[in-house]
Amino acid sequence: MTKIILSGCCGTMGKVVSSCVKENPDCEIAAGIDVRPCPDAGYPVYKNAGEIAAKADVLIDFSNPSLLSSLIDFGQKASTPLVLCTTGYTKEQNEAIKEASRTLPVFCSGNMSLGINLLVGLAKKAAAVLGDGFDIEIVEQHHNQKIDAPSGTALMIADGISSALGKNMDYVYDRHSQRKKRGKTDIGIHSIRGGTIVGEHEVIFAGNNEVVKISHSAQSKSIFANGAIKAAVFLAGKPAGLYDMSDLLNEVK
Repeated sequence: MTKIILSGCCGTMGKVVSSCVKENPDCEIAAGIDVRPCPDAGYPVYKNAGEIAAKADVLIDFSNPSLLSSLIDFGQKASTPLVLCTTGYTKEQNEAIKEASRTLPVFCSGNMSLGINLLVGLAKKAAAVLGDGFDIEIVEQHHNQKIDAPSGTALMIADGISSALGKNMDYVYDRHSQRKKRGKTDIGIHSIRGGTIVGEHEVIFAGNNEVVKISHSAQSKSIFANGAIKAAVFLAGKPAGLYDMSDLLNEVK
């Protein structure tokens, strides 16, 4: 039985994770963290990580980047591995995550969906095969309440493509401010926000007289919640290090 502390438990994704854990006989939530009241949670909820008295095997975070420092402090003091599902981290925060992983197991992914991570693998394969002969554009769509743009997933896809090409690509977010042709090292990243779109990502490889498209459509937030739960079970008991969805997928194989 994997005991979980859920950060952001009263938010939209936190409630979905709680619901999914109830259906998983291998997990239970020992405590939650949230500044908002959550009387129907079914477990004790604390306003910050420093107040937690419950013991757990792993912490899942679906909250806000501003809480990262306190969660790392808690993880190190309580020897509790961290599954970080929040997006929008700064460069400095990403460095802090890497530093924390030297002494603590940390799982970090821009998207917890197994399908999206398969898309990343396919995009990397396509980039390696198609090479410089194709221009690359990424289009992502999310609901009108999403704060960060571009999405962490779009950046994760772009980073994967850059690694497959073996060179630093230039991420272009705002073409209307530029009066010039697209560069050969450009990856255009476009964000759409509207309605209740859960998550849509499409990678376009545009070549001479042919276009290759790879896409993923999320139809329910439960796919992210279940991915986070799988990551928690995977991470519990692992040695210190920085893990992502590729490590989980390799273990499944």
